[in-house]
Amino acid sequence: MIRNHLLAWPRAAKQVTVVLLDVLLAWASTWAAFSLRLDAMAWPTGDQWWVYLIAPLLSVPIFMRFGLYRAIFRFTGQAALNATAQAVVLYALVLSCILLWMHGFMVPRTLGILQPLIFLLLVGTSRALARFWLAGLSLSGGRPGARLLIYGAGTAGVQTASALEAAGQLRLVGFLDDDALKVGRSINGVPIFSASAIVPLVTELQVSDVLLALPSVTRARRNAIIRSLEGLPVHVRSIPSLSELTRGKVTAHDFQELDVEDLLGREPVLPQDELLQRDLAAQVVLVSGAGGSIGSELTRQILRQRPRQLLLLDHNEYGLYAIHQELQALCASHCWSVELVPLLASVSNPERLQAIFDQYRPATVYHAAAYKHVPLVEENPGEGVRNNVFGTLHMAQAAARSAVHRFVLISTDKAVRPTNIMGASKRMAEMVLQSMSAQYPRTLFTIVRFGNVLGSSGSVVPLFRKQLAAGGPLTVTHAEVTRYFMTIPEAAQLVLQAGAMGRGGDVFLLDMGAPVKIMDLARRMMHLSGLTERSAAHPGGDIDIVVTGLRPGEKLYEELLIGENPEPSEHPRIMKAREPFLGWDALQAELLGLRQAAEANDAAAIKAVFLRHVQGYQPHSIDPV
Repeated sequence: MIRNHLLAWPRAAKQVTVVLLDVLLAWASTWAAFSLRLDAMAWPTGDQWWVYLIAPLLSVPIFMRFGLYRAIFRFTGQAALNATAQAVVLYALVLSCILLWMHGFMVPRTLGILQPLIFLLLVGTSRALARFWLAGLSLSGGRPGARLLIYGAGTAGVQTASALEAAGQLRLVGFLDDDALKVGRSINGVPIFSASAIVPLVTELQVSDVLLALPSVTRARRNAIIRSLEGLPVHVRSIPSLSELTRGKVTAHDFQELDVEDLLGREPVLPQDELLQRDLAAQVVLVSGAGGSIGSELTRQILRQRPRQLLLLDHNEYGLYAIHQELQALCASHCWSVELVPLLASVSNPERLQAIFDQYRPATVYHAAAYKHVPLVEENPGEGVRNNVFGTLHMAQAAARSAVHRFVLISTDKAVRPTNIMGASKRMAEMVLQSMSAQYPRTLFTIVRFGNVLGSSGSVVPLFRKQLAAGGPLTVTHAEVTRYFMTIPEAAQLVLQAGAMGRGGDVFLLDMGAPVKIMDLARRMMHLSGLTERSAAHPGGDIDIVVTGLRPGEKLYEELLIGENPEPSEHPRIMKAREPFLGWDALQAELLGLRQAAEANDAAAIKAVFLRHVQGYQPHSIDPV
């Protein structure tokens, strides 16, 4: 296709082509001006050749000065046309002066007005035609025949439509809006329909895509809109940020898949600022596992509270580098004077940890470093125990020796009546802190336990998105498997708030709402991508859902509480549990045997320790207790 070929040219080649076009237009306008002035087909003769020479030599430098050769034709708008007019006006003034100076030449002086007017008409027309011709490229954004409805006829929706028109992306067939005063009207010739008419409109207008342009709508209303679209054969996405829209260079490929809050389908928990600020503002704070999903979000939330120094500890070099760079950029953009210290270290190295604690003397520690993937830890039990149990022990001991004021362990619902080594190791880590709390009262050891976070590494959401992009199938381990879910920012905020309430040895549980059925989540993501499920009843569907079977150590259902009757806390969405644990002396003896088993990677010995002391541990059980 010619347009594809032209757009693939190097930038310099495109600019040279436009310059040559303007030279031809300058000559054409000069010829037309002479012909109109002399009332005859005036082919250049004598002194007229000077005007043919001056016109391009004068116009091209002026156009360059006004930046007309930096503009992208298919994004040309009113501002570029205004710049063209200003450049031609300056060109006309200079040309008129030159013609007046050339009084001895046989050239009509009125040419200084007539030629620029024709030149402006030709240049403006060439730019407009080029824009409309190039705008025909990729009307479907990579999907032939794609037709779009924008949900929201407000400022964001109009900006989106303008950006898509400039970029020539998709075919916009209408707006949807709840405002009865807007329904029946149009924006730039595009009609506005009632949102209640979405079902017949999808069929009538052959809609394939719906774009949500609702930046200020409440979460409850947004969820209701998404539910109304879920059963329709359309791909539902959201607008990019308004800053991207205002640049006018948004394409269909920039549309965002619905965020994890949309998939969760409930209002997120609002933070309590007083609890967030406690123990963070103007303090030295350390986060282990700072490069991970939860750890990195903790550092972002902590940074907003303006600690004096934020210590980022991780053994993953790239993860540590990435979060350090991100936080540096945040500090620069907000003019925050927070000292960021990246610390490459493993929690399995107690000497290195103690040196870090002695040097920086953190007041508050959030311990998020852990191996969390159930099947991997099940296959590598020794490393899982060394990292999760003894990494926690090393961190806690270094904190106690350095008189850290507050130490918060990030735990998991898989620690409750676990059926896998990962969950049992996290429960053992909890017991370490519970025992140390009585032994070292100067440090307030606290445990925060919650379920899965949507969008974290290993989470089903990025997995399902990858599988949908590849054309399926979606893989679910069991048709009835359910999990508690929370968004990463929501979980991190609640961790900070729960940690601030600890009085030593507390186990806090985050209220994660109702558990989510993974099969329902898979179908929801599929439907919102405009796809249908392929099954025996519907063999013509788009995507298969394959049940792969529960993996080793995996349960159908997760729980948050070992005992009964959790107590309320200062926060309505955070509960406090009283969980049994071993005394410090008894625990030390058991840890000695567990360490030997871990170093030998003796799975049977590791499980034997867990069976004795982790309440409800049932290795290889896959049924709910």
